[in-house]
Amino acid sequence: MNTPLITEATSARCELAENPLWHPEERSVYWTDIPAGKIFRLDIISRKYEIIYRGEPVGGFTLQQNGDLLLFRVSDIALLSPDGRVSVLRRFSDKGMHRFNDVIADPEGRVFAGTMGDRLHGGLYRVDLDGTITKLFCGTDCSNGMGFSPDLKTFYWTCSTTRKILHFDYSRDSGAINRRRIFHRAKENEGIPDGLAVDAEGCIWSARWAGGSVVRHGLDGKVLDRIRFPAANITSLCFGGENLDQLFVTAAKNSDEESALVSALFQTSIDLRGMNKFRSRIGSV
Repeated sequence: MNTPLITEATSARCELAENPLWHPEERSVYWTDIPAGKIFRLDIISRKYEIIYRGEPVGGFTLQQNGDLLLFRVSDIALLSPDGRVSVLRRFSDKGMHRFNDVIADPEGRVFAGTMGDRLHGGLYRVDLDGTITKLFCGTDCSNGMGFSPDLKTFYWTCSTTRKILHFDYSRDSGAINRRRIFHRAKENEGIPDGLAVDAEGCIWSARWAGGSVVRHGLDGKVLDRIRFPAANITSLCFGGENLDQLFVTAAKNSDEESALVSALFQTSIDLRGMNKFRSRIGSV
């Protein structure tokens, strides 16, 4: 891959920008600044951004089939309607849980939701269409990026605590994940695996906290390429643009002691296509 031109997609500054999400009909990118309790929306045509939500911190969110955003907050799951109204769908907390973190909708509209917590109790949950929440496993303090293979037979999950990306057999019918294996274990000089996306060729793109980059992995887990960004803590990414050949990447400031905020969102063109995220349908039955 040729060295791409990287630009700041917006003038917005954040403390911890996360969960970039492309909205193809609006030609917009959404993201959250978790500690600030804000969600932003950028129109990539006009380059104007707006803050569409202020409230309890949002670890991750999905786009619902009806156009709402489904917010995973500290101790509840809520709906944000296009007119800005917030309604709590259901309250949820679990032992040792601090808040929700990265989330992803599956092709049937379920949501896999990770949590941050103490080392014993942070983990991964599945939210079914009726709102039922099932704990899939625990044992990490930082559940992170997820994705599905193009053939929808494999589910990828990131454990930032152990610097591992893992993969599972995935059942679209039931939402079950089984046969956990290590896909990639990041070395110290690679940075910590954070957010994740899958391209149309099935390769895995992993944001690297303290690594200043996004890494592309082949189907065997080996590093194929790396794109460097002008920020140390790269948190997540999504594919966007009309042809899904634009990469939108979020970042966080360097440390709690550093007062300066960082550019929230970077953009670069790539010479391949990504995949659109699925839309959730929680509460639709």
